[in-house]
Amino acid sequence: MNFSLASVKGKQSADLLFVIVTLLAAISWIFSKEAVAIMPPLLFMSARFLIAAAFLALIAHHQLRALSAASLYRCVKVGVVFGIAMSLWVLGLAASSHVGEAAFLVSLAVVVVPVVGKLFFNEPVPGSTWVALPIACSGLALLSLNQALKLELAQLLLLAAATLFAIYFNLNTRAANPITKVGKDGQTTSIPQVPVLALTTLVLAIVGVVTGFFSLLSETWHIGKLISSPMVWLWVMLSATVGTAMRFYVQTYAQSLSPYNNGVVIMVLEPVWTSLIAAMWFKESMTLIQLCGCLLIFVALLVNRWRSVQQFLKQLLRS
Repeated sequence: MNFSLASVKGKQSADLLFVIVTLLAAISWIFSKEAVAIMPPLLFMSARFLIAAAFLALIAHHQLRALSAASLYRCVKVGVVFGIAMSLWVLGLAASSHVGEAAFLVSLAVVVVPVVGKLFFNEPVPGSTWVALPIACSGLALLSLNQALKLELAQLLLLAAATLFAIYFNLNTRAANPITKVGKDGQTTSIPQVPVLALTTLVLAIVGVVTGFFSLLSETWHIGKLISSPMVWLWVMLSATVGTAMRFYVQTYAQSLSPYNNGVVIMVLEPVWTSLIAAMWFKESMTLIQLCGCLLIFVALLVNRWRSVQQFLKQLLRS
């Protein structure tokens, strides 16, 4: 049986690919944590995303050449928001003492996505989101108990990143799908979608530029030290190739094989994998309060996607 990416077919294979995506995302947390312990966090992010964008550009060059000015502008908007979010994320990760907890905090973006869609684009909010929000807030409150009901700087940075990730997700979805606008005169204008691979490549490149700009403003680059430390570039290359370029490519391919709902449900597992891998790699452990807080956040993620969970379970039972 041929297991090459080009020959993988069917829903079950797509589900397996989504599991691989969550594992790649979880492993990327470990690569990033190791890297920011040696080099400036924002410089690391810039190198990581520029290298990843260069890899994807080798595949997407035909789509990139065909982009219109309007499509390019939409990519820039998405990339700038994502770049600021990733800057906050990596600073929060660098300051965090617990990778597993950090992963659950960032996963709150999934719950916030529908709320952001309502605020900025007047999209309807599923009823499950209003149930998930208080559960998520309860989990966050438990995580703050370790600091006497006061959130640490790292937690605040990660929560800010999660909010921006929710905005990014909405912008990215709108860029990847055609939009119909109705003008004051009643005329409708159709805005074409941006090809997924070109969109991903440009967004990653813009993230690299944005984080590099912030690094120039706020960080000191010890070039000699970086050149003489091969482990730095090992973590950068692993993050760029395995944790970014490969992850996004496999995710894009899996989405072409399977209904969107399946991927959403499976990828909710990312913070769980991250916590398990961090426990093995960094010998991390959670207090009972931390564990309960993370569990409540995970329940909130499932409740928020309850309709997708139901559909996923039904398909699983049929197969």
